[in-house]
Amino acid sequence: MTTLTSTTDTVTRDALAVLQPGFAGTTAPDWLLRRVGEGLSSVGLFGRNIETPEQLSALTAQLRAERDDVLVAIDEEGGDVTRLEVRHGSSFPGNLALGAVDDPGLTRAVAQELGRRLAECGVNLNWAPSADVNSNPGNPVIGVRSFGADPHLVARHTAAYVEGLQAAGVAACTKHFPGHGDTAVDSHHALPRIDVDLDTLHARELVPFRAAIAAGSKSVMSAHILLPALDPDRPATLSPRILTGLLREELGYDGLIVTDGMEMQAISSTYGIERGSVLAIAAGADAICVGGGLDDEDTVLRLRDALVAAVRTGELPEERLADAAARVRALASWTRRARGAVPEPGAATQEGTAPGTGIASDIGLVAARRAVQVSGTAEPLTEPAYVAAFTPVANIAVGDETPWGIAAELARILPGTDTDTYNSETEAPVTAVLDAAGDRRIVAVVRDAHRHPWMTDAVDALIAERPDTVVVEMGVPQESPRGALYVATHGAARVCGQAAAEAVTGSAGPSGA
Repeated sequence: MTTLTSTTDTVTRDALAVLQPGFAGTTAPDWLLRRVGEGLSSVGLFGRNIETPEQLSALTAQLRAERDDVLVAIDEEGGDVTRLEVRHGSSFPGNLALGAVDDPGLTRAVAQELGRRLAECGVNLNWAPSADVNSNPGNPVIGVRSFGADPHLVARHTAAYVEGLQAAGVAACTKHFPGHGDTAVDSHHALPRIDVDLDTLHARELVPFRAAIAAGSKSVMSAHILLPALDPDRPATLSPRILTGLLREELGYDGLIVTDGMEMQAISSTYGIERGSVLAIAAGADAICVGGGLDDEDTVLRLRDALVAAVRTGELPEERLADAAARVRALASWTRRARGAVPEPGAATQEGTAPGTGIASDIGLVAARRAVQVSGTAEPLTEPAYVAAFTPVANIAVGDETPWGIAAELARILPGTDTDTYNSETEAPVTAVLDAAGDRRIVAVVRDAHRHPWMTDAVDALIAERPDTVVVEMGVPQESPRGALYVATHGAARVCGQAAAEAVTGSAGPSGA
């Protein structure tokens, strides 16, 4: 590859400014610091970059020593998708749990506390919230990441989340425009297609995005999905009709437009990341997210050079690239000004509240407890139990490195409780569970059982053998509860597991906000 010799001309600096790359390691590599000094305005963080809040603070300080207004972005939805607490599970229950409670004030408080923690670590752009309406129960990638299936419920909680997050000085990035909720394909693996008419899109998918815009969302993330009613040829990320015509002109959005990860197969396997990045900026995107899988300097240089070459050949108007870079810098300026909104540590005025906010420091657990729904007539657990965790393959957004379930919390409450994991490849899982459980009550923990017939079959067979089986659903619950005692948590975050363990043992803590 031939790299450009000049790193100081305006076009090259603008090309660097629109990139949001990732990197490997828990300290900033020299190449990244050098590119930040040359004009790179944003950096994306992932679970691989984070060990502790103290380490993260040192990392962001290292970046800001090169550029004080650098955008430090993260995919911290809370719930199933966490980077800040990737090794232990999130302190916040996630969107579906908040939608199940349906208290916008609680959602706002949860988002503000999450934002406060990010801001204390030096993170100022969060690729959240998900404003997708989960209208397809079989959706493999959204699910509990959505506030729900009702557009207006999703809209009011999206707005509350944006307001809470930005009150903490962290820019929100509402996603995945124009809506990823009615897909049966994960765009990490292929290009999803939504075949609905314009009336449906406006009445369903676009309702939460209108609310986010009205709430002042500082950025919006595009989806790698094909919507023939809007553009039969190009996915939303690459479509001028969708990004410029719909989002900018029709909906009146004037903030930063960020792409979803360009290395996702929906783009990389059909257009390639270089070509895709050029088309995205030309279509109206302002920032190119890349780095979930591609995390080296070569990727940054390839994308920079592709954008510069496209300007020089006339494929990408120089004014469009300059406008995109200006929007990135404008958001960076806002975050620098908003940094003063973050209270100093120790500024709390009463015990048990987050510094300077009046919000309960355990607001995530409060929300998780309120989201738990219990049905059935069986007695709570009072003796050590056996937890059978039926585990599906995690989607890439969630990842498989974050622990989930209730076994650890249940063992804390009922010492002697133990657990094993079962998946679709396990031979004779029912026999294995019965043998391992012995005389102990069985707690079957599932995640989106409605999407996994093997899981449903195993749980039904267990209940037939052991009618006192407790079932805990940590994904999207369905209308037909199973088990003598059924607990729906609406998410698999660590606090959801704690709330579920309290519920099945009858030891639930306070649920008021």
